[in-house]
Amino acid sequence: MDFKQNEQTFTFSNDQRKIVLTVLTPEIVRVFEDHGESGDSFAIEGNKQIQTSVNVTQNNDQIELKTASLTLTVNSDLRLNVYDNHQHPLVLDYAGKRTPLDRSVNPEQEKLAASEGHDVLTNEADNRVLVIKKLASDEQFYGLGDKTGYLNKRGYEYDNWNSDVPEPHVESMKALYKSVPFLIGVKQGHPYGLFFDNTYKSHFDLGKESQDYYYYSASNGNLNYYIIGGKTLKEVITNYTYLTGRVPLPQKWMLGYQQSRWGYSVSQKDVAKIAEKLRANDLPCDVIHFDIDYMDGFRVFTWRKDSYDDPKRFIADLRKKGFRVMTIIDPGVKVDENYWVYQEGVKNGYFAKSPDGTIYVNKVWPGDAVFPDFARKEVRDWWGKNIKYLVDLGACGVWDDMNEPASFNGPLPNDVVFSDGKKESTHAKIHNVYGHCMAKATYEGLEKDTGKRPYVITRACYAGTQKYSTIWTGDNQSLWPHLQMMIPQLCNLGMSGFSFAGTDIGGFGADCTAELLTRWIEAAVFSPLFRNHAAAGTRAQEPWAFGEPTLSIYRKYLKLRYHLISYLYDRFYYESKTGLPVMRPLVLNYPADRKVQKMNDEYMVGTDLLVAPIVMEGQTSRQVYLPEGEWLDFWTGAEYCGKTTILADAPLDKLPLFIKKNTILPWDQSRDHVAVESNALMTFRLFGDRGDYVHYQDNGTDFEYENGQYNLYEVRMGANHSEIKLSHFGYDKPYAQINLEYEDKKEVYFFDPESESYQLKK
Repeated sequence: MDFKQNEQTFTFSNDQRKIVLTVLTPEIVRVFEDHGESGDSFAIEGNKQIQTSVNVTQNNDQIELKTASLTLTVNSDLRLNVYDNHQHPLVLDYAGKRTPLDRSVNPEQEKLAASEGHDVLTNEADNRVLVIKKLASDEQFYGLGDKTGYLNKRGYEYDNWNSDVPEPHVESMKALYKSVPFLIGVKQGHPYGLFFDNTYKSHFDLGKESQDYYYYSASNGNLNYYIIGGKTLKEVITNYTYLTGRVPLPQKWMLGYQQSRWGYSVSQKDVAKIAEKLRANDLPCDVIHFDIDYMDGFRVFTWRKDSYDDPKRFIADLRKKGFRVMTIIDPGVKVDENYWVYQEGVKNGYFAKSPDGTIYVNKVWPGDAVFPDFARKEVRDWWGKNIKYLVDLGACGVWDDMNEPASFNGPLPNDVVFSDGKKESTHAKIHNVYGHCMAKATYEGLEKDTGKRPYVITRACYAGTQKYSTIWTGDNQSLWPHLQMMIPQLCNLGMSGFSFAGTDIGGFGADCTAELLTRWIEAAVFSPLFRNHAAAGTRAQEPWAFGEPTLSIYRKYLKLRYHLISYLYDRFYYESKTGLPVMRPLVLNYPADRKVQKMNDEYMVGTDLLVAPIVMEGQTSRQVYLPEGEWLDFWTGAEYCGKTTILADAPLDKLPLFIKKNTILPWDQSRDHVAVESNALMTFRLFGDRGDYVHYQDNGTDFEYENGQYNLYEVRMGANHSEIKLSHFGYDKPYAQINLEYEDKKEVYFFDPESESYQLKK
């Protein structure tokens, strides 16, 4: 074996192979084997390498690299083993051979099944890239972004190939709209991460084929992955999001309730009715979404004139009532010689081409359509410039849809010519990052046009898209299994870097019921993206659609959400620093508790709130597992010791909700929309006997907080002592009054501008 070192890059080679290990940080090491693919990473931007001490030891046929956090050994056949700094095994190459799953299907049976319309499962074909790792008996897997099924991914297999899937999503589906090839493993209590940065179609088998190994394969590209260490699951996620980026602090109103339906935006009259009913029924709401109906013949960057008198004035009128307008955009540009977007794109060569050099055409909503080549900077700049049309009309953001890319006349062939940002490439390479590049173009356009924190939603994405966009889980349906799947789906997305995510409350397809809608709004009340959305032709599922008691219960949970907007905003402030998700599985907070390794029907908000929704039809009570600590019933104050299972009463109007004893929550005033300018009053409520809390405040809209224009409040509450301290005072609109609410009393503090401190009212 030959070995060379160049600073923090180490090259190992023998007669068959050459692998390169690059130490980026003490916790992150890149493993690379060149298969001839060029181009930069789409997920990782900027130089992430920091100066790191690496101790190199050579013993017999093995070389050891040791950082402060990881130990890596490479032997003469280039097998790689990785341990933590206490020599606990993390990622070990598998030395044996694969044993394909025996499906007991012969060619005759396969032919017969196919003739009856059945798909016969076959073992995955050989791929150009393959890496196989040893699987420990207790090894558990999380992450992988937006996959169906359960929280713990062990025993399942998945594909990374962004796919528009109209049929009901079930746990056996290997791929949905997003490809996030970041795998989190826990072996004998010790965590690690593996990020496989390859945009070609790829596959994970996490112990389905064999209990002895798990593997990753890709159809093309280089072997290119990152080993990510950390003493805890939280540290692994923090290190991964250091590498690929973190969700930026959103505008505060983005955390409010959002109402949507495919069909509202067909006319301003229909939208006005929705807005009127929301306010008439005392339902807080910040955003109304406009689906494809608002466009002129589904042409992007247009607005229909037949059912809108003056879109700009109409949007301004909605804004006066506390509503913002979110407009959808698809990538498919209508083929129309008289359409300026098509004309500009053709003139400048901005659209993908067929191998023969002609512009590639497929069908989407506007009919024949062409596809912008978003990996090219000049195309992204052009797209971002066009977004100004929507901004000038008053849109608050852009909702990117159909960007897998989806198409009606069959999928785009793999040989359609796109750029990879540096040179000519193919759809096979760009497919999984097409939505990522579109989201980046949208984000950059909005940032330039508004100067505010952009609001982008995307359906398709890749690892790292979290820097540019929030996401939703696509076209779910009004099915109880889809409500059940919401919890593990959003929790795994959160652990994969996508902290700002949500599902369509009530379900997009099929027909909702009163009970399902009620339980869905309860279960989703703390999901970061908080939107009710449905397809045209489905049963109405607005909060008032089923009358009482659905309407009153829905209102109750919307108002609870609005009381806790500042709490969620605080969680996003810490997420922007650490990458840790707002909505998270219990295993992230309690990794040593074996009872939560496969928990699919509870989640936590930060470290203090535990949510145990009802996700089964007809259920009015449920078992709730409370982890270590002391817990209070949020509604009654009843106290429970942790590491126990209780039976919680849950009539239709009650969400089982528990709060860690001695927790302080910021409690916003009741409003019909988020008032980002409000600084008259903030209330902090104590749950328990004493507590400490750090609260974040800024103007809630722009990037001035990056220049220090924010406030941090250190709040201490107890029976004998309370205190409010401004530990950072950079925003010139501190709260004029702060109330501290205990179970049996309230203290009122006023801000004194001279001393820049809070004084207790006597």
